[in-house]
Amino acid sequence: MAGIGIQLNKFYKRRSLFARVSGFAYILGVSVLPMVLVIVAIIVMGRINGLDNELLARRELFSASVLYCFIFSLLAASLFNAVFSRYLSDIIYDEKYAAIRPCFIYGMLINAIAGSAFAIPFYVRAYFVSDIGRWYLFFSYFLFMGLLFSFYSMLYLSITKDYVKITCFYLAGMVVAVLLSRGLIVWFSLQTDFAMLIALSIGFLIVAGLNTALTFSYFRENDGSYTGVNSYFRTYWQIIFSNFLYILSLYVHNFVFWHSDLGMTIQGVYTIAEPYDMASFLALLTSISATAIFISNTETDFHEMYKAFSESLTGGRYSDIEAAKGRMFDSLSAGLLSLVRVQFTISVVLFLLFIIFMPRLGFAGMVMQIYPVLAAGYFVIFLAYSSILYLYYFDDTTGALMVTSVMFIVTLVVSYFCRYLPVEFYGLGLFAGSMAGWVISFFRLRSTSKNLETHIFCRGTVVKRGKGIRPSSVVYEKK
Repeated sequence: MAGIGIQLNKFYKRRSLFARVSGFAYILGVSVLPMVLVIVAIIVMGRINGLDNELLARRELFSASVLYCFIFSLLAASLFNAVFSRYLSDIIYDEKYAAIRPCFIYGMLINAIAGSAFAIPFYVRAYFVSDIGRWYLFFSYFLFMGLLFSFYSMLYLSITKDYVKITCFYLAGMVVAVLLSRGLIVWFSLQTDFAMLIALSIGFLIVAGLNTALTFSYFRENDGSYTGVNSYFRTYWQIIFSNFLYILSLYVHNFVFWHSDLGMTIQGVYTIAEPYDMASFLALLTSISATAIFISNTETDFHEMYKAFSESLTGGRYSDIEAAKGRMFDSLSAGLLSLVRVQFTISVVLFLLFIIFMPRLGFAGMVMQIYPVLAAGYFVIFLAYSSILYLYYFDDTTGALMVTSVMFIVTLVVSYFCRYLPVEFYGLGLFAGSMAGWVISFFRLRSTSKNLETHIFCRGTVVKRGKGIRPSSVVYEKK
């Protein structure tokens, strides 16, 4: 995200209110706008194609198909993307740019194999146990893979730094999807939900293809080191699980309620809890801007302080190191407080707007009863994730894994018991899990700040690790 920091500094150097607003708008454009474009595209497709006029069973099938593709493609991508991100950072630092292209190809292959290993058995089973057509299932798989490739190719944005182009790619893909859905209905007389499914899958494949082409245009050399990342999977296995558990924590409460009294099964394949899922979606939108705020704070302030501290370790005086360390953690604290303050304000405003206007748009009853606690839960979970990213900065992968493990377990267990509580408390599981994760991440960061020198300088070994007979512990023996 270094390129974002450079662009933001250009805005903030002007030191005016308009510059600050422009900088924040830029952050929203490169971090949140792609997702907003996807949401808007689905809504527009439904409006212009008359999805509301379709049978309820067809609408539910389309919604469930898209929901499953989004959630499980994100989970599949989270297994590998964090490690690839770490590997890319290292090879860029070592200026081994010829290793980027083979890494991209190898990562695409791994994601394709892992995603297909999950998706193909699922859709094959769906073909035999349901009345869903084979082409409907095929394009559902197509959409799943398109999303998976899009999430993976997003990793390389930090290399190309053409964030505006990436947003334009999403815009292009979604415009094609909207137009194609209409064309399929008019020219081929396809059912509305099927046409929208085909159009979405092609739209995301276009996004992934444009991202890939941009990356390849920057990195044309290939040194053939396709499997260079393999050692990172063994060394940084904690990153794999911490990233996966965080993403799983975002949705495990949904999985619990899918198998509650709210749950409904569609065609014997998809299980959803529509009121709870819709409330979760609205709650997620309430706090999604936290990503933009965190990037703004990190890239403009903390990153510079972290860089100054790292440089002071090489030949700097002890007093300079301590001063740089103090400024770095002051920036970290200020960034977290700013995130809480600004995001709280945004969340309150959006909360009030949703409470007032959503019932007029048809989202009332149980959806709006579940929404408030879930909104609080997503607010806290994004704060916790910001602390987890700071732990990554300090290479505290053990702490990150501890935080996400507790977050996942607490969310799962409390959500299970919340099924028997009044409707207003259904989202308490997410809130409890995110709060537990945030508290642990806070104390872990506090411990890191107090023991940073030990964490940095005392992690090596005097004797090379290996198997065999342990060397004698006697250092010197007087004869």
